[in-house]
Amino acid sequence: MTLSAIIALIIIGIVLILLEFFVVPGITIAGIGGLLMLIGGVFMAYSKYGAPGGHYVLAATVLSLILILLIAFKSKTWQKIALNSEIKSQAKEDLSLKINVGDKGKSISRLAPRGTVSLNDIFVEAESISGFVDENEDVEVVKIKGNKIIVKLKK
Repeated sequence: MTLSAIIALIIIGIVLILLEFFVVPGITIAGIGGLLMLIGGVFMAYSKYGAPGGHYVLAATVLSLILILLIAFKSKTWQKIALNSEIKSQAKEDLSLKINVGDKGKSISRLAPRGTVSLNDIFVEAESISGFVDENEDVEVVKIKGNKIIVKLKK
């Protein structure tokens, strides 16, 4: 009974670690649970069979885990469920060519602190440095940093 419990704990631990690697990325309950089950199985082997038996179980567990992970990483099975799409789109055009510092416009939506503004008949997303700006307020471009436009409330 004890040997079957040790083997069951180790097998369930290995399955949970495989799930951690291939299905649920990150450090989750599957990985932590798998590690705890592996440690529990090896601990049971040490307590039941002493140091020599525990060493054999520990070595077998580590070798089988490494072997199973190598086989799993090299197999093409995981590529079928992996995401292989590529992003072929491009970023929006550089708005700094059409909008300059000092340009004036109106807020289309509320800037809290980001929202939509109309500058030079172009609708763009902008960020307010003067706090919240309600819609239909006059704004002025203060800074352009790449595609990030920073405006302030025009008084």
